[in-house]
Amino acid sequence: MAAPAADEVTFLPGLQKQASFRHFSGYLNVADGKHLHYWLVESQSDPSSDPLVLWLNGGPGCSSLDGLLTEHGPYLIQDDGETLQYNPYSWNKIANMLYLESPAGVGFSYSDDKNYVTNDTEVSMNNYLALKEFFRLFPEFSKSELFLTGESYGGIYIPTLAERVMEDATLNLQGIAVGNGMASYEMNDNSLVYFAYYHGLLGNHLWSALQTFCCGEGTCDFYGNENKNCSAAVADVQTIVYSSGLNMYNLYAPCPGGVQRVSIDERQLVIRDLGNSFINHPSTRLWSQKLRGLASRHPSVRLDPPCTNSTPSFLYLNNKFVRTALHISPKALDWVICSSEVNLNYGRLYMDVRKQYLKLLSALKYRVLVYNGDVDMACNFMGGEWFVESLQQQVEVQRRPWLFNDVNGRQVGGFVKEFDNIAFLTVKGSGHMVPTDKPIAAFAMFSRFIKRQPY
Repeated sequence: MAAPAADEVTFLPGLQKQASFRHFSGYLNVADGKHLHYWLVESQSDPSSDPLVLWLNGGPGCSSLDGLLTEHGPYLIQDDGETLQYNPYSWNKIANMLYLESPAGVGFSYSDDKNYVTNDTEVSMNNYLALKEFFRLFPEFSKSELFLTGESYGGIYIPTLAERVMEDATLNLQGIAVGNGMASYEMNDNSLVYFAYYHGLLGNHLWSALQTFCCGEGTCDFYGNENKNCSAAVADVQTIVYSSGLNMYNLYAPCPGGVQRVSIDERQLVIRDLGNSFINHPSTRLWSQKLRGLASRHPSVRLDPPCTNSTPSFLYLNNKFVRTALHISPKALDWVICSSEVNLNYGRLYMDVRKQYLKLLSALKYRVLVYNGDVDMACNFMGGEWFVESLQQQVEVQRRPWLFNDVNGRQVGGFVKEFDNIAFLTVKGSGHMVPTDKPIAAFAMFSRFIKRQPY
């Protein structure tokens, strides 16, 4: 076994019984003194023949260890912040899962010069370099089938990384999957207004104003509309969706910790920037400047996305025994779920990623899955569906329900529409973090994706 022995995790605090599979935690060194933390959990089935799946959470600036500890990793953090329980629907049941904290400044990843200003292009290059370094350290996986997967702002990270990976013949790329991903700011923002109205959030008076001031000749533009009355109505939509106390990651879920009805305080500095796009909308530039000013005065404040409780993960990952077990560098910062410094200094260069998807699809050999929990408002299902439709691929299977088995028998998991090499799939009743909300359905979907089975 060529894996780096020094990175193997031999004892993980919080588990009643240590893992039966091997797992490794350490650093992948990339350009300019950047050190990206990884955590590899080998497949519980057959590591040597099962695929390698890279997972990236979004933000930008949020940690992929959130995916490991609260979504689809083999052990899930419990509310006490100390104990881990095994996850019966872990994705490493059938795949080697590589969780990468990216970019530097996120989680335990750091840069020697402590400069955490970055952008989409630099991040895709460093993620590619991290993959190359991973295969250097773990040559036994170099021929494994490789899938790139991610969530939220991973909708930008994954296709821009895939564009680099597909040009490297030494990497055995098989496909990509993106969950509740940002793919087009314009489609995301436009569709959200419809989503909000048809889920009963806006009321007829506001809807009528939106129709009057933002629409004409059969189309509506809620994204780049210069009409001041339209901008005012869209601002009202933003307030309802993001500031009224709704859980923007799952409309039908409660808000952990209760609703914080405060206009701006330190704990809410970046809530509108984590997973949604209105922060870059012209109508909210003043809000953006206000955020940056506040953040610069409070650099040490821990910023949870709204209606999420990262305290258990925060307590667990900052435990000195856990950090030692994971071989975390003393140069690494305290772990937080999302880095305000990375987020507020991040250069968003891609307003949509159609070019990257079309490049992947034109190769005619990669399997692509775009999936959305259908009650998420950060990156809503309608925007995802519009984006996939805009790629104008040949339809293979018309939209239909997809099914899976749970304790109640055969269930509808959501809806799927399949094109030549890409599928769009919804997960019924799930929010932004699909494997957290619907673990059984998510595992069925993931399994069919990597095994090339029909959904």
